[in-house]
Amino acid sequence: MSLIEFGIVGRGWRADFYLRIAKLLPHRFAVRAMLVRDEEKGREIEKEWGVKTFRDMDSFAASGPFMFAVVSVPWAAMPDCTLELAERNIPVLTETPPASDIPGMIALYESLRKLNVPVQVAEQYLYQPMHAARIAFVNSGKLGDVSQVQVSAAHGYHGISLIRKMLGIQFENAVIKGQRFTSKIVQGPGRYGPPESEVLDDSVQDIATLRFGDKLALFDFTGDQYFSWIRRNRILVRGSHGEITDETYRYLKDFKTPISGQFRRVDTGHNGNLEGYYHQGITANDEWMYENLFVPGRLTDDEVAIATSLVKMADYVQGGPPCYPLEEAMQDHYLSIMMLSAIESGEELTTATQPWAL
Repeated sequence: MSLIEFGIVGRGWRADFYLRIAKLLPHRFAVRAMLVRDEEKGREIEKEWGVKTFRDMDSFAASGPFMFAVVSVPWAAMPDCTLELAERNIPVLTETPPASDIPGMIALYESLRKLNVPVQVAEQYLYQPMHAARIAFVNSGKLGDVSQVQVSAAHGYHGISLIRKMLGIQFENAVIKGQRFTSKIVQGPGRYGPPESEVLDDSVQDIATLRFGDKLALFDFTGDQYFSWIRRNRILVRGSHGEITDETYRYLKDFKTPISGQFRRVDTGHNGNLEGYYHQGITANDEWMYENLFVPGRLTDDEVAIATSLVKMADYVQGGPPCYPLEEAMQDHYLSIMMLSAIESGEELTTATQPWAL
């Protein structure tokens, strides 16, 4: 496979993921340049990662060549950065849906549509190994017609993206109801390490139902789940012929023959295995539901998912299928905004078709 060369705009905390992936898999990825406004931070990056940094967009854009630019900046700066790159005919992979509110998404979509430059979003949850295995199992048809999904695995548009993929929803409108519940929890680790003492904190749980005609989704999430040692994620997918519950599946081979099993994670390097330590894939019975593209790289599941977005973006830029289209990302964020509004207001809300869905 050819080397995927890309640039990075910004120094968001996710930027380190891209730098680390390129360092771990130098035969697959190369960060050719970074746009970092702060000169001191730029020098630190050059020293730590060996990547040339620039202070303004013109210098960064002229530094190429690279296939596309990853935008990892605060949400408020995302629309302008995305447009600046697109106006220079540089394909863009944004870290989040590239506008924070509905008017901003509509305005950005209209501007990008005129420029006709490839813009995709690095939504990684769809490509995390276990989620990818579940989605593949759903797409295999073994569950029959899927009518209900319950997702307690990620916040906002991340959770919505999983809901849409597992439920088979495109841009259909939804009737949304929601509520918020607060309870107590012992504070767990955060992004930068484990807790230093016992602290009792509030755990804020958002619960919402989204009805897409004859299909129902339940969103249930508390931010503690990302790092907590005592709060786990939960997934339920129900179809006419079977269901998935977390890592277990059950389905009917025919009306009188039930089949059940578990998604089995295959990792090397355990016990006496000498192949190296890496994730190989996930099986269901005698089939691979997911195979890791980056063997034998020692990547976390999240890094595997981000690396997958990079590969799919490179394919898209070269004429392949989209990895996570801008339109889908905006729809997921739109649904998450409407869901939050329903939760906070306590009112039943109905979504409306947006310009990117026409």
